[in-house]
Amino acid sequence: METTGLTPAERRVLEAFPLGEGVDFRRSDDEDPERGGSWGPERTLRADVLRELLLDGPVREGRIAGLKVTGARITGRLDLKYGTVGHPVRLRSCHFEEPPDLYGAQVGALVLSDSALPGLTAGNLRAEGVVRITCCRFTGPVRLQGAKLAGAFFANGARLGRPGEVPEEPVLQLNHAEVGTDVWAPGLVAHGRVHLNGAVVRNQVNLDDAELTAPGQTALHAEVLTVGTDLHAMRLRVRGRVNLGGARIPRQLNLAHARLSHPGGQALRASSAVIGELWLRDAAPVEGSVNLRRARLDLVHVPPEVWPPEVATDGLTYRALTPHLPAAQRLELLEREPAGYLPQPYEQLATAYRAVGDDAAARTVQLARLRRHRRTLPPYARVWGCVQDAAVGYGFRPMRAAGWLLMLLCTGTLAFALHHPPALKPSEAPAFNPLVYALDLLLPIVDFGQQGAFAPRGWYQWLSYLLIATGWVLATTIAAGVTRSLSRQ
Repeated sequence: METTGLTPAERRVLEAFPLGEGVDFRRSDDEDPERGGSWGPERTLRADVLRELLLDGPVREGRIAGLKVTGARITGRLDLKYGTVGHPVRLRSCHFEEPPDLYGAQVGALVLSDSALPGLTAGNLRAEGVVRITCCRFTGPVRLQGAKLAGAFFANGARLGRPGEVPEEPVLQLNHAEVGTDVWAPGLVAHGRVHLNGAVVRNQVNLDDAELTAPGQTALHAEVLTVGTDLHAMRLRVRGRVNLGGARIPRQLNLAHARLSHPGGQALRASSAVIGELWLRDAAPVEGSVNLRRARLDLVHVPPEVWPPEVATDGLTYRALTPHLPAAQRLELLEREPAGYLPQPYEQLATAYRAVGDDAAARTVQLARLRRHRRTLPPYARVWGCVQDAAVGYGFRPMRAAGWLLMLLCTGTLAFALHHPPALKPSEAPAFNPLVYALDLLLPIVDFGQQGAFAPRGWYQWLSYLLIATGWVLATTIAAGVTRSLSRQ
């Protein structure tokens, strides 16, 4: 490269480059790169000089060349578009006057930690090492769509966008990118949309303690995101929608202690997603609706108080719910289905209770399903449903029939004690016993010899018909309930 016309600062960088040594222009460790526009020529580097150095800089045998600069002011645009840089690029705590352009470039590693930049264009970037924007401050968009990174992407502590503004363009664009290990962004602050839709992350995504702000918009757009292990987002704060529709997260989606807020819209969308475990433990109540339609989960750890008033669960399947709670507390969620009554969520909840051996809770869910369905029926069908419910709880409360039998037995005993039915053959009839006679009418199988020996008349005859008919129904219900209980044991 041409070495004439270089400033003293640029010559220092040129001398350190082939040795792989760093040049630190800082006067103190706590300097703020956002104020770097006032830094003088003694620490100013021209972007064109850095470009020539990276593309055609000197190398020394036995040493690994590399650009390692700290605390510099970089003027002009660092244009490496479609370039091949065989050296690591480390520009820490620097102030960039224009967004670097690395679109389609190939680099060994790109480190911009603690720097202040008006943006970054690096779509379709190919990086053999890490890309690090740790603690950077960007006032414009960070474009990494379609990038292929062999290492990790670090954005922990980075601040993107301007507070109080939501730009039209997403502030972080990792859509359709491929990351060889992790997307590591705990403490990320984004004033605008973050795009991860279609991205493939071989290991995990970490958004612990991140703050994403895009009121009325999709703050985190991660449709069809594919993660190798987990998506950690503990203590995540979001104003706007979190869209995980169709995402693949085989282990854990951890939103413990999170706060999701999108009033009037969907705060969380995970429809058709496949997730190992969904955690919203100790999270704040969700502000906005939740869409889990057709999602497949292994475990759901969400306290009932976290769910918002509207939760779409049609087609949602899961294996286990934690913590284990009474069915009444879980049934409240199914009342929040915006589409109204749907049988599948009830069947799924009953299946989950049966899987852990809580058959009583499963029966409670099935009974609730029939009661909810009854509200959708015409009036005449609702009347018959109320009769079935009151009598035997639609068959899920068979022991309730024993109470009805006892009441009918007392009614029949009292009625026939006050008015003995005449004997068919007085000379052969046994002594009349109103209690045994009522039992003989109610129990369809047992024969005490009273029913065939006496014939009531008038309305007592109609009473005997009622006792026989109800006895058949109630006794059969009790037998079925006992049979189911014995088979479960």
